[in-house]
Amino acid sequence: MLRKAILSLALLSCSVFAGPKVAFETTLGNFTVELNEEKAPVTVANFLKYVEDGSYEGTIFHRVIPGFMAQGGGFNQDMQMVKTYAPIKNEGNNGLNNDRATIAMARTNAPDSATRQFFVNLVDNDFLNFGSRPPGYAVFGEVTEGFDVIQKMATQQPNPSVACAMSQRHKSSSPKQHYSSSQNHKPFEYSKGFLF
Repeated sequence: MLRKAILSLALLSCSVFAGPKVAFETTLGNFTVELNEEKAPVTVANFLKYVEDGSYEGTIFHRVIPGFMAQGGGFNQDMQMVKTYAPIKNEGNNGLNNDRATIAMARTNAPDSATRQFFVNLVDNDFLNFGSRPPGYAVFGEVTEGFDVIQKMATQQPNPSVACAMSQRHKSSSPKQHYSSSQNHKPFEYSKGFLF
């Protein structure tokens, strides 16, 4: 089944005691992911590169499987693949497990093939862990707020008209970009607006 929701990401903060937080804003609601730089430094740096360059804007959750996971970040609302940077090293053996509400990198059968696509685990998916199936799928953070939004994605009918907006808040003092979806949107469209 194909389920779509356009991604919305906002880099929230980075502190000494906690990893960076990225906020996703969707028409189904918002959720926040805290990233684990300590255990997945390569993966977190890669993910933040896409957040900070704004290229996740307009991408969708294109693969949502109830009782498994919600995958996104690699296709736009027209189901066209989005440009990627070079693949990264698989950090699947970092000690983090594919547990409920964690975020991990999607990849092909080649271990070091992850680029920009990620997935959020809807349940504990032990079979994706390094110990169960080397080289595993690299977990690099967890949903800390709004996991019910991810769960809601899994309850939508196939091909729902769910658009999500992109918002990116840079760590620097550069101007912020804000986008929000229109309440009266056509499927998978978004319009500029103020979010914060």
